[in-house]
Amino acid sequence: MSWLGAACGPCAGVLGGRQLMDAWKLACFFGNVLPPEALEEEVNENSLKRLSVYLENLQKPGFKSLKPTQLTFYIREKTAQNSSEGQEPVSTTGFRAVRFTLHSSDLLSTVLYILNSCSLPVEHVQSLNTNVHSQPLKEATGMPDRPIKWHRSYYSFTGFKDPDEDLEHVSRVETTLTSWLGSNGKGAVKKLKNSLPLRKELDRLKNELSELLQLSDIRWQRGWGVAHRCSQLHSLSRLAQQNLEPLQNAKGCTIVFTDRSGMSALGHVMLGTMDVHHHWTRLFESLPNYFDLQRRMSALEDQISHLLGGIQVVYIEELQPALTLDEYYSLLDTFYNQLQRSRAPPRPQSLSGLQMILSSDRYAPSLHELGHFNIPALSDPASLQSFMRTKAQQARENMRRREKLKVIENELIQASTRKFSLEKLYKEPSISSRQMVDCCKRLLEQSLPYLHGMHLCVSHFYSVMQDGDLCIPWNWKKGEAMK
Repeated sequence: MSWLGAACGPCAGVLGGRQLMDAWKLACFFGNVLPPEALEEEVNENSLKRLSVYLENLQKPGFKSLKPTQLTFYIREKTAQNSSEGQEPVSTTGFRAVRFTLHSSDLLSTVLYILNSCSLPVEHVQSLNTNVHSQPLKEATGMPDRPIKWHRSYYSFTGFKDPDEDLEHVSRVETTLTSWLGSNGKGAVKKLKNSLPLRKELDRLKNELSELLQLSDIRWQRGWGVAHRCSQLHSLSRLAQQNLEPLQNAKGCTIVFTDRSGMSALGHVMLGTMDVHHHWTRLFESLPNYFDLQRRMSALEDQISHLLGGIQVVYIEELQPALTLDEYYSLLDTFYNQLQRSRAPPRPQSLSGLQMILSSDRYAPSLHELGHFNIPALSDPASLQSFMRTKAQQARENMRRREKLKVIENELIQASTRKFSLEKLYKEPSISSRQMVDCCKRLLEQSLPYLHGMHLCVSHFYSVMQDGDLCIPWNWKKGEAMK
């Protein structure tokens, strides 16, 4: 399956040769218990994509804070079991939905947590940990602290098989963009053609609902397939036919289909895809209360801005945890009270034109390469103001670079779309502008006929989605694979 590589890929950089083989066996085990059916496979594929990004971030040098990640997996249920925490009863299709949230910054703890949540064996992973922690014992008993590495002449003379030979061969035969497109391009074209009628239906439903409810937009938080999106729009359309009045409260809003219902920190109406119609109806009926909370939130942001010299408090969806409006207001309120207690004198307009985002972690304040300040809600106000004044000039320079980079990114996206006659070129939220610029520059140097008329997504790994979208890693390799 296409997502096996996504599950294994991020681990390859931190595991040794034999541990890599263990990881591969683990992925194969997942392949035996996870379902191939369309809806369940789509949910699993989306969850594994997000898991891939989470594991990759765990391995970034100096990476401090991770965005809590909610995942759902459908697991084939071979025998009847009682549901436990985080698990649901077996569905009529024979699969059990398992939901959990990743928040650990330790790779091994994360892997064990996932396996335990899915009721999968953990002994082989724990044995890896035992081997790591047993090395001092080996030293005490005079045993070597690493396996003996025999010269290749030993294997040539004895006829024994070199256990590292296969691993070295795999590392030499690295996937390249041209080889992967050659192997997967035709299959993607077929999937794309099959999805075209549903894509037209999706556009029709989206336009009709947007006009009926006078919406600003309709979006999806996750990469659900076209069939799944159509189903969600049909469900919303039926609700509008049955009880239109509450839905009219959403006039001018953006509706986002996501994992839970409510209002997002950005003011978008979130419709939980696992909720039933009466949950959605109650949400639409309560929108006036949310609008009132929005006004209070804006006033709170203005008060914080005034106390901190005119800096703008912003919420950047791609860089912050997915918060509801209530959660974000609580975070703002905590920070505002912290500032009030300090009685630090305001600095009129000294930080005007700059931006800051609030976080709930306990790390020190920092300046992001994009130009905004990352500020923990419990920061010491006095040292915080001193830090921001000291870094203000650098922040302005970073913001100017960000704006220039964004212009370059948009120009390269348009140029790539034209050159390869792409139907659509987009990126996953975890891909930065710098990564997208690097990817597009290198794409423009290539001749890639398989991309004609395709939907291309720049991601962290190779994958053909069920509707024919091609996913490629931003740092793809060029050239032919070595034989």
